[in-house]
Amino acid sequence: MDWAGTRVLVLGLGRTGRSAAAFLAARGARVVAADEAPIEEPAPVSGVRWQCGAPFPAAADFDVVVPSPGVPPARYVGAARVRSDVEIAAETLACPVVGVTGSNGKTTAVLLIEAMLRRAGLRARAAGNVGLPALSLVGEALDVAVFEVSSFQLESTERLRPRVAVALNLAADHLDRHGSLAAYAAAKARLFAHQERDDTAILNADDETVLAFGAGSPARRRLFSQRRAVADGAWLEADAVVYDDDGRRRHLPRPAIPVSADALLASVLCCAALDVDPVRAVEAWPHFTPPPHRREPIARRRGVTWVNDSKATNPSAARHALTQCRGPVVWIAGGRAKGELELDALIETAAHCVRAALWIGEASEPLERACADRFPSERARDLDAAVARAAELAQPGDTVLLSPAFASFDQFRDFEERGDCFRRAVAALGE
Repeated sequence: MDWAGTRVLVLGLGRTGRSAAAFLAARGARVVAADEAPIEEPAPVSGVRWQCGAPFPAAADFDVVVPSPGVPPARYVGAARVRSDVEIAAETLACPVVGVTGSNGKTTAVLLIEAMLRRAGLRARAAGNVGLPALSLVGEALDVAVFEVSSFQLESTERLRPRVAVALNLAADHLDRHGSLAAYAAAKARLFAHQERDDTAILNADDETVLAFGAGSPARRRLFSQRRAVADGAWLEADAVVYDDDGRRRHLPRPAIPVSADALLASVLCCAALDVDPVRAVEAWPHFTPPPHRREPIARRRGVTWVNDSKATNPSAARHALTQCRGPVVWIAGGRAKGELELDALIETAAHCVRAALWIGEASEPLERACADRFPSERARDLDAAVARAAELAQPGDTVLLSPAFASFDQFRDFEERGDCFRRAVAALGE
């Protein structure tokens, strides 16, 4: 797209918004970049007018609106066009783009794919919802760009077309933003909507909703499954990852790293879709360190393992973390709900492995009610108090697991601050 002379409204001045404003102004757009928070105005950028601490301008007064992920569609009603920064980056980059979405495990999968492609000799970079703005990759000498794409980013795309699109899974999340599971799924499905015959859609065969993504698309569909063999796909078999290599089964030893099977299987298929030999790419697995706050062991004291899974901000993620623990669990959970969430399945899973639970934050009462005496539980004043109480309850061989199942915003800036607080409280226990 030729941006010269285009009137652009950028909404939100976090990393994404500032990156988009500077990028578009450098290409001749007339940019107003706004944030309603009373933040300090960014440094001057030629072609950008910053507006902070005031209501957003009317979207209808601009040719294009570029919203940051945290700005919901209701805030730019009447916009003539809406473009996501990820979409703008994808159409500008000269290299193939991989887009990864899903409810759980996106960041780990994106970083794993990046590591595997680099191991195979490609110049690959991860960006998007993983933390680095997608537009910051424009101008780099790259062979592949790997984007983590959230539902918030996807709902503002027009014709995003990744060379390889990956959907890891789908679980109820962000219903406060999307309103329903169907609307949330529809946002995710936009990643596949404009793929063409030369593209590849990598889908979770164990999830019926994900399987429907890209229905009718001419893109090649490659499936992965934790339960069964799938033609032209990848699956688990004993302690191996198996994939179909043009009709021949190839076996790759499953690594001993805390990475979900969905991420492992999808990463193998992603490499194959880019004509990269997975056998060489998986040499990255033993050296891969998952990002923090995701089933991260942080301490072992008096025979008890302490695990930081603060990124588990929905019940599905917490269920997975509970099933991965060895031995009885002292579980710390709670926070702020993202809409109405079903807790029965989560509590049922917990009942099989939890010695005791400690509830924190706004969700303490609904969690206590959902537990209904299935296992011992009590409310804690805050996370520090929960850690101290967990140290009293845990026995040698137990795991103390922070896997909240809820967002952090009732008590913390984000899940990272919550995880860091957990880490400090555990360190303060001493030996």
